[in-house]
Amino acid sequence: MQRFYLLLILWICAAESLPCVPRDFGNGGTVCVCNATYCDSTPELEIPEIGSFVRYVSSRDGLRLDPTEGAFTNESATADVTLQLDLNTTFQTIHGFGGAFTDAAGINIKLLSNATADYILRSYFGEEGSRYNLGRVPIGGSDFSTRAYTYDDTQSVDTQLHNFSLAEEDIKYKIPLMQEALRMNRDLRFFASAWTAPPWMKTNNDYTGFGFLLEEYYQVYAEYTVKFMDEYKSYGLEMWAMTTGNEPSNGIVPVAGINSMGWTPSGMGKWVAENLGPTMSKSEHKDTIILAFDDQKFGLPWYVSDMFSNKVAKNYTAGIAFHWYWDSIVPSWVIDRTHYHFPEKFLIMTEASVGDKPWQFDKVILGSWERGEMYITDIMDNLQHWVTGWVDWNLALNHHGGPNWRSNFVDSAIIVNAENDEFYKQPMFYGLAHFSKFIPRGSVRLKLSQEGRSTIAVAFKTPDNKIVIVLYNTLTENQHAVIRDQERGNINLQLPPKSIHTIVYK
Repeated sequence: MQRFYLLLILWICAAESLPCVPRDFGNGGTVCVCNATYCDSTPELEIPEIGSFVRYVSSRDGLRLDPTEGAFTNESATADVTLQLDLNTTFQTIHGFGGAFTDAAGINIKLLSNATADYILRSYFGEEGSRYNLGRVPIGGSDFSTRAYTYDDTQSVDTQLHNFSLAEEDIKYKIPLMQEALRMNRDLRFFASAWTAPPWMKTNNDYTGFGFLLEEYYQVYAEYTVKFMDEYKSYGLEMWAMTTGNEPSNGIVPVAGINSMGWTPSGMGKWVAENLGPTMSKSEHKDTIILAFDDQKFGLPWYVSDMFSNKVAKNYTAGIAFHWYWDSIVPSWVIDRTHYHFPEKFLIMTEASVGDKPWQFDKVILGSWERGEMYITDIMDNLQHWVTGWVDWNLALNHHGGPNWRSNFVDSAIIVNAENDEFYKQPMFYGLAHFSKFIPRGSVRLKLSQEGRSTIAVAFKTPDNKIVIVLYNTLTENQHAVIRDQERGNINLQLPPKSIHTIVYK
């Protein structure tokens, strides 16, 4: 009977929008608190008849995906910003949005009761949640593990990979959560990245530091990568994509001291062309695509251009992955230039987190709207420059921003308080949800002309012919915005200070 009432409560919660329970930690914003019996949720509303729209609002002052309905008008009004929608000019097609199933995320989620942990996964992957459709998984350990490890840690050379086996962390923390997330959202696609090969395959025989894959083990490492995919497939988890390796620059300039393996562009090209590409194409994973680079934007486009001088490697590669960590000093035109050089390769941002810089002493800042705004503006900027997807880093961390075996702590969209069996949804969570929840895979970006500088905005047409417009008021004062659609009319909006809006209509 107790289970019946729990299921009844969950069904009622899923059927209607449940408001945020806010908590203010004095950091310029609030978190929403969830526990075993309650968590805020926002089922996507049924889109009203033609001539009406639905708007969702989150703001610095406490709104969290607050839904309202409105109607188009033919009246003209003076506005601080005017947005003109052009349905006939289109750009990139979207792959999706998501986060990473790291060891740290799994450890924190597993410390919670089953009911509270379920709320985290539903918040990210459920219909009433953010509806993530991309999930990144490390191949072996990352810095967000409690130890350094790979799947073939032996003191001797093991070219036949006899010692290969998944780790306890895969069985306890990654695979069960990925399976449950996939159950919640069958559109979820996984992609994998290795931080390093087993040390015996490397020039420095170590997990970290200045080190490269020994060329004599290029083929063994390709087989190692395919073995990982074989193992995960046996658990019902197939990989949509495989990256060429996380941040190869860390193995060349090893400042961070985290698990890493260096690749030169030519070395990466050779490995993909002669080993990884052919090995995958002959395996059960011939449909798994390869994403090149997976490093900071400062390597675009030159690193990829160098790698793609190997035409075979270029042909094996479907997309180009990059990270966000130096976006503040690397201009967005490098993404444009990469697209113009390689228009047939899609671009995707595969890792983002805040608090990573040495001078950011507060790794976790609970309730920081400023950090939420960093996510919002970066996603907007990426989408305006041909990027097809945006993937957050750890799904959940503790109040220190870990665990992390190298003490490389960062912030997260969800912070777990295991002692109280509760978790906190940060402004970053809602900032990303304004995109992930409403812009499904296959959506196409539309041209959106703008007059006025107080907001930033992007627009999309979804596969089921809905229009989705996301705009953000960057100012600390109210703004009046008008969206003009030549077919439907005008949408007049009042934008509270520092607020993000998602508008959906047929």
